[in-house]
Amino acid sequence: MRERPLRLPASWLPSVKVTMASMVLALLVGALLILVSDRQVIESFRYFFSYPWDAFRHSGEAIGESYKALVSGSVGSWSAITATLERAAPLICAGLAVTLAFRAGLFNIGAQGQLIVGAVCAGYVGFHYELPPVVHVLAALLAALVGGALWGGIIGVLKARTGAHEVITTIMLNYVAAALLTYLLTKESFQQPGSNNPRSEKVDAAATFPSILGVHSGIVLAVLAAVGVWWLLERSTVGFELRAVGANADASRTAGMSVANVYTLAMVVAGLLAGLAGAQQVLGHQDSLTASFGGSIGFDAITVALLGRATPLGTVLAGLLFGALSTGGLAMQAGAASTPLALTQVLQALIVLFVAAPALVKAVFRFRESDGGGAVMAKGWNS
Repeated sequence: MRERPLRLPASWLPSVKVTMASMVLALLVGALLILVSDRQVIESFRYFFSYPWDAFRHSGEAIGESYKALVSGSVGSWSAITATLERAAPLICAGLAVTLAFRAGLFNIGAQGQLIVGAVCAGYVGFHYELPPVVHVLAALLAALVGGALWGGIIGVLKARTGAHEVITTIMLNYVAAALLTYLLTKESFQQPGSNNPRSEKVDAAATFPSILGVHSGIVLAVLAAVGVWWLLERSTVGFELRAVGANADASRTAGMSVANVYTLAMVVAGLLAGLAGAQQVLGHQDSLTASFGGSIGFDAITVALLGRATPLGTVLAGLLFGALSTGGLAMQAGAASTPLALTQVLQALIVLFVAAPALVKAVFRFRESDGGGAVMAKGWNS
């Protein structure tokens, strides 16, 4: 088979330019939101025509202090950087789960459920068994991968064999996974000893990811996972079939490819990646399993994949950006400006909104039209 040439970095420039412009536009809109949420700024505008300098000064201070806290809280110190990387690691893995499914023409909204099942498996092995240090962490990690892969495989099989729409099945299995976790936390084998709260034990220290310069090594696994997904999609025969089916399932079927097998394989690997995201939380942070475990990581992963334009490198960068916004948002709230934490979520939403509307961004910044940076679409919604 003829080797497919690598894309030149210059071909990435149109989409990178639009993405960066989208971030700038989101920050500008965010600055306006900071102004209308700051009491001192609002008060100063009431006597704007008498003494306008106060309004300008307070506005500049509010915006400057908020964004300064955002930057310093996310990358301003080594402890901030470690917090950003550890927050980004599960987002990257779960984002890769959505990205891989996108490229196969499937819309995987089930990363949250796959993450939960992977975390349950990793947590159970982590606190229920006593194994040697290296063996213990590997066994817990393997359990998470298998659990996530099996949960994703259910969706793939349903899609391939019965035609069940993956959007519906992934959403429903998210609820099933959450209910399963709630049920297990009522059982003695999962519940923390001596406690009536629905909370599990923390995993043994032997089952945690080793630390590298203060950062748990799960971030390394996230990067390796991104490299693996890139190789699978771009340099392997299986990846060619995934992309071909994602582009046109009917044409791929006519060419002799097994669309059913591709759908099943794509969801198995996607579930495996989401299971790795669950392991990041349990084995990296030593988080206890609770009914609200995982927060919104699985759903944020959809945003990360869209912002990364369904590419491994883009997903990694988007995961790092969202990790920085998450940790920096806490610093914004605790800083002198006392910026609401919800503002960082608004910034995330605005960035994705503008990325998803490149025509608007190009019109605002007067970019020339080009063929690069097309929108990412999943065929699965209409199939």
